[in-house]
Amino acid sequence: MEDGMASVFRDDFLWGGACAANQFEGAWDVDGKGDSVPDHCMTGTYDPERGTHAEKSISVKIDPKGLYPSHEAIDFYHHYEEDIALFAEMDFTCFRTSINWTRIYPTGLEDEPNEAGLAFYDRVFDCCLAHGIQPLVTLTHYETPYALVERYNGWASRELVACYEKFCHTAFERYRDKVRLWLTFNEINCSTLDFGAMFGTSIVRGYEGGRHELKVSPQLRYQALHHQFVASAKVVKYAHDHYPQFKMGCMTVFLQTHPATCDPADQLANQANMHQHCWYTSDVQVRGTYPSYARRFWDENGISIAMEPEDEKVLREGKVDFFSFSYYMTNLVGTHEDLMEASGNVMGGGRNPYLPTSEWGWTIDPQGLRFALNEIWDRYQIPLMVVENGLGAFDKVEDDGSIHDGYRIDYLREHVRQMREAVKDGVDLRGYTWWGPIDLVSNGTGEMRKRYGFIYVDKHDDGTGTLKRSRKDSFYYYQRLIASNGEDLG
Repeated sequence: MEDGMASVFRDDFLWGGACAANQFEGAWDVDGKGDSVPDHCMTGTYDPERGTHAEKSISVKIDPKGLYPSHEAIDFYHHYEEDIALFAEMDFTCFRTSINWTRIYPTGLEDEPNEAGLAFYDRVFDCCLAHGIQPLVTLTHYETPYALVERYNGWASRELVACYEKFCHTAFERYRDKVRLWLTFNEINCSTLDFGAMFGTSIVRGYEGGRHELKVSPQLRYQALHHQFVASAKVVKYAHDHYPQFKMGCMTVFLQTHPATCDPADQLANQANMHQHCWYTSDVQVRGTYPSYARRFWDENGISIAMEPEDEKVLREGKVDFFSFSYYMTNLVGTHEDLMEASGNVMGGGRNPYLPTSEWGWTIDPQGLRFALNEIWDRYQIPLMVVENGLGAFDKVEDDGSIHDGYRIDYLREHVRQMREAVKDGVDLRGYTWWGPIDLVSNGTGEMRKRYGFIYVDKHDDGTGTLKRSRKDSFYYYQRLIASNGEDLG
């Protein structure tokens, strides 16, 4: 921080960026790595009118002629030293990444881990620490081994709990002196959403035309989610018992919604939506028990959760130390159909006339982040971290190689401004990691043109590109913002 500039944020506030192994590592079959669910995801057909790809599909067998974005991605596997050096140039104090489960246990069923995979993350974490960057590690960011899907239908089967525990125990012991901050599952509440089942719980069963048919019944999704709750709680307790230096967190996508009108019916509809898609999962992980309204939801949706006798005790004993979440947008919820025009947001719903949208139709609502931080803090009173926040946009490379992404700077500035206000409100906020500090593959569609990074990567939707890295204008803006500990908004 510059001399004489007092900051609202803590002196030890963590500034950085966040990536997922399956979206940026590449090297999908290198050094003994097995295939994960994202490795079987092909991009959809490109639609020139929409300017995007169709929804990805899961292929049963890897098609050598197919385009699988995760197979090379941006090849962080072979560029990690260069990339981490660029993060350090921006003055990162934290880098959130995930461990690709299949680098450690290629099928998830092995008795012994893959040493080459373990050694790769040793190198990554050592490189981070050498630059003064603290790793924040997500144990699985949708990287379920594909073999576990074929054998058990993913997290629909309780057998995955033990497989996950084995993987986590191995990671904890290996990196005990290098990693202190851990997240058990990425955006675990995606399993409450129909479209989230592919990645959130990796449920696929049966196939048609060489591709898996995704099964998204509420019964399967919520049973799978229960197994993830149990798995998370078990590894949190194990970490607390064996590695007291660790801090264990949960991670949700915070799908903040606003009531469409002041009609009390809209208020209740919004409350119900927030209960189901936000609080349902975090209540279990933070409070250690299912919320009171869960039983009614199960009854009304024909859901019967199979539990072991000790599960409730396991959940109580496996409560997390901090709450982390992603925040990109807000949406409207209401009962008046004429106001519920479909939007481009992840959750659909009504378009908010008071808010601008991104090129992908996602609403841009910085004040919603302040609102969310206050709501979460008031509910749980444990430390918070914003571990994903960012803007996907088209970037133009000028003739001289420069990239003027003022729209990304504006988005970052206003969200940090609202975080400052939340801290003034009394929220215990510990860190902020921008989603995609370097361009990476879109999780939803496999696109590269939907760019988030401060660092541009020469990689394109058709898989071509030199992989050359270059700095955007936002790179230097974030550098200055971090140097001032969030005060120099410029």
